[in-house]
Amino acid sequence: TLPLSCAIPCPQITKFQAASEIPTRFIEGNVSLRGKVHSITEKGLQVEHIPIYVPILSPLLSKHKGVCTSPLLVQLVGVELTPEGREWLQKNLIPAQTVWLKLISREEDVLHCLVSQSRRLMWSYCLNEEVLQLGLARTAALTGVLPDSRLYWRLHKRLHRAEIKAERKGRGLWKQDSLWERVSMAVRDNVLVRLMRRIFKKT
Repeated sequence: TLPLSCAIPCPQITKFQAASEIPTRFIEGNVSLRGKVHSITEKGLQVEHIPIYVPILSPLLSKHKGVCTSPLLVQLVGVELTPEGREWLQKNLIPAQTVWLKLISREEDVLHCLVSQSRRLMWSYCLNEEVLQLGLARTAALTGVLPDSRLYWRLHKRLHRAEIKAERKGRGLWKQDSLWERVSMAVRDNVLVRLMRRIFKKT
C-alpha cells in the first residue's frame, strides 16, 4: 500500500475527463492526479485533470482532441461538509488553482479522494483534514474502502484525529456557547417563565 500523504505526484500523461476513464489499478494503487479547480457545488468539487505534458507523446495520447474539457466530480473522502465548510472551500479554492487528488475510491461518476493544495513552495496541506480541524465538517463513512483493510484504519485514524482537534478547541460546529448564553437560553425556554409572560401580556 502506498503511503497516505496527501500529495504524491505520479507522472500521468493521459487526460481523464470522467471517473470511468481512470484505470482500476490507479484507484487500487491510490495514485495521485494533478488538477485545477473549476467550481465547488453541493455535489462536490469540479476538477479538471491536468496531466503532465510530455512533448510529442502527450498529443498522441490525448483522447479528447478539439473537445471541450469536462471536469471530474470529486468528493473529499471521509468528510461530510457543513454549509460553512462549502463556503470556506469556495473562498480558499479559487478557480484554476492547482490541487492534487489522491484516489481512494470510485462510485459511478464520483471520485472519493484526499485533496491537497500547496500553501508554500515546498509544503502542501490536506483539505480533508483542514476542514475537520476547523470544525467545518464531520467525519463520514469511507465510501468504497473495505472496513477490514489497512487503508480504512489509517484513513479513519487520521481523519478522526483531525476532528478531535476541532472538538477539543471548540471550533466551528463544536463551538460551545458561553455560560451566559446557556443560562439565557435555559431561562427563555423555561415553561414557568413562558407562562408568566403570557399572564403579563393579558394584564
